[in-house]
Amino acid sequence: MSHCSGFSDPASFTEDGPEVDEEATQEDLEYKLKGFIDLTLDKSAKTRQAALESLKSAFSSKILYEFIMERRMTLTDSIERCIKKGKSDEQCAAAGLACLLCVQMGSGIESEEIFKTLGPVLKKIVCDGTASIQARQACATCLGICCFIVTDDITELYSTMECLENVFMKAYQRDRDTNGVSSTHNTVLHVSALLAWTLLLTICPMNEVKKKIEMHLHKLPSLLSCDDLNMRIAAGETLALLFELARETDADFFYEDMDLLTEKLRALATDGNKHRAKVDKRKQRSVFRDVLRAVEERDFPTEMVKFGPERMYIDCWVKKQTYETFKEILGSGMQYHLQSNDFLRNVFELGPPVMLDAATLKTMKISRFERHLYNSAAFKARTKARSKCRDKRADVGEFF
Repeated sequence: MSHCSGFSDPASFTEDGPEVDEEATQEDLEYKLKGFIDLTLDKSAKTRQAALESLKSAFSSKILYEFIMERRMTLTDSIERCIKKGKSDEQCAAAGLACLLCVQMGSGIESEEIFKTLGPVLKKIVCDGTASIQARQACATCLGICCFIVTDDITELYSTMECLENVFMKAYQRDRDTNGVSSTHNTVLHVSALLAWTLLLTICPMNEVKKKIEMHLHKLPSLLSCDDLNMRIAAGETLALLFELARETDADFFYEDMDLLTEKLRALATDGNKHRAKVDKRKQRSVFRDVLRAVEERDFPTEMVKFGPERMYIDCWVKKQTYETFKEILGSGMQYHLQSNDFLRNVFELGPPVMLDAATLKTMKISRFERHLYNSAAFKARTKARSKCRDKRADVGEFF
């Protein structure tokens, strides 16, 4: 796994050293990846899992379209075998790799073939009450992302959404009956299923969106009272997105229980319960201030994402939901994929990748020495500013 530690950032290679032979480096990388693919068939579960994690690390930080294209069936078979026969951790790693495989391949016939093979397996695990919660959670996320990427078939989209609905709707039942089968143990699964379902809702036709809004808009507020912070936040952000979509379809959209809902959201945005951790309260307040503004004032706080020389503005809940989902699976490789991955650039309407020659890239880089001087100056300025605030002698005059 350590072989992949340098993949995450193209800038991590030495700046001032000798030029690297890119072709040789690529060949070395591909040789290692072939070895990892072979190890996914190993008898040892630990070896298989380590190989899956190494492939995930490489796929999240490099564009390997041609390499994967030649081996997509082998990779698909390995992932299917690991999900079917592996234990919890191995299933999670395999599901994560399946997501990245589809992200690499983009929307096309090859990706559809991958999803046709893996889709039924993922659905089976998601609906299997005897499987581990972690595996079901990972498969629910994978199912939503892969379907989002590859599905042109509207029937398959609706079928996948129904599968995810059947999972997170059990959270509604738990709120009505606290003695039911569901427990806080299942909450992580319900959260993942809800977020995956919400992602798929963003690509549904408007007539289907209206049906889903009518079905869930009156039930989702009950989840705002859940003990789990992640469930409260997922429910709040889904509500904000539903209101955004509802107002797009109908400018005069009216919600009957608006006063009760805004009261709940305001309480969460100003929550001061002492039994909750400070970090959780801070995160909750931040999210629900934005949700309240979206529901009450139809407002969204625009965010800017920088990657290389480019900028992307996130100016609506649909875009935010999509960005957060892919950021979760790509991790530190998100910026690289935004720059180079045709599928992601198409999703966020960024156009074709910006091609920069070596000379332009060199002028954009700050040398190591300049960066050192800048960091030193910033450190000294910060130390001085803090020293003034902390110097007890500054307060001596108050005692005389």
